[in-house]
Amino acid sequence: MSALFFYGTLCHVPLLEAVLGVEADALSDRLSPAILPDHLVSWVKDQPYPMIEKDAGAEAHGLVLSDVTDEEEDRLKYYEGAFSYHLSEIVVQMDQASRTALCFYPMSQDQMRGAEWVLADWVRGWGEMAVGAARDVMARRARYDAETASRLRPFLMARHWSRQMARRSDAPTTRRYRRAEGDVTVHDRAAGYLGFFELAEFQFDHRRFDATRSPPVTREAFLAFDAALVLPYDPATDHILLIEQLRFGPLWRDDPQPWVFEPIAGLVDAGEDPAETARREAMEESGLRLGALEPMVQVYASPGYSTEFFHCFLGIANLSEFTASSGGLASEHEDIRSHVMPFDTAMGLVQTGEINAGPLIMMLYWLAAERGRLRASA
Repeated sequence: MSALFFYGTLCHVPLLEAVLGVEADALSDRLSPAILPDHLVSWVKDQPYPMIEKDAGAEAHGLVLSDVTDEEEDRLKYYEGAFSYHLSEIVVQMDQASRTALCFYPMSQDQMRGAEWVLADWVRGWGEMAVGAARDVMARRARYDAETASRLRPFLMARHWSRQMARRSDAPTTRRYRRAEGDVTVHDRAAGYLGFFELAEFQFDHRRFDATRSPPVTREAFLAFDAALVLPYDPATDHILLIEQLRFGPLWRDDPQPWVFEPIAGLVDAGEDPAETARREAMEESGLRLGALEPMVQVYASPGYSTEFFHCFLGIANLSEFTASSGGLASEHEDIRSHVMPFDTAMGLVQTGEINAGPLIMMLYWLAAERGRLRASA
């Protein structure tokens, strides 16, 4: 058995528990504070995680986990291995005494140093997402290697960010039922499918409108992400911008025309404001820099079975000199074509069925209702 020294995010004990797959407080008698002399821990510039580097006279404060089993070491290697870390032997200070321990040390020093690392700041901003994503990563251990799991990690973080945004919702309940404690009870959840998306099978019961309790019900839910959608509009010329790309839903439905007109859209990254997602995606998908953004609606795509949630925006843009072109990120295998057209032309395509994506149709009808106001202020 060995001892491991942690200096960064794994000093957040709930995260360490999630990686090791143990219950809360199970590690308390095996964790001790420690200092690694002549090392500095900093935020990686513009990233939500830390870096460590040699720095004479500095001190890296952290935790030592004693009596680490082979299984625990393997789990930690899986979690950390894809980050280009390797286990190095170091000497730490503990209660005025020295102790040899192992530390996940970076294999290269090509990261740019940011501000001084403060664990409490990271916990406030990223802790909940990281703990949830760690559980998701470790649940995929039998399915994916460490590198593949690492590529999924940002998306798993984004899914937990979606949950945080959902809990902050202030959507009114003036006519619909307002949930109370105990109204819905989830009794059991099967393993389901764990990939980029998840398919959760679960059993639950709930309060009925007549105040009785439902029998246990078994259902499946498709766990997706929050997405930001934006419809660029030039009120001076009354033109909009749409994108076109091959879509797999129509393809697998055997639709002979699987290329679809859509608004610009993309997944909301962990910690990102959906409005910033809209601006980022506009640049990535069409090379368009948006002006003012106006919120449209926030909606569930298909609440009967999916967690997917849309944050919809109108993006004011100058389309008079826009040149339609192909776009998208090669790293995401995107092949996107932009189209600029008069608003009336787009509405004609809705009537003929050539525009058949529900979110785009909803956003066009929103624009139809607000178009006079927008054009008057142009």
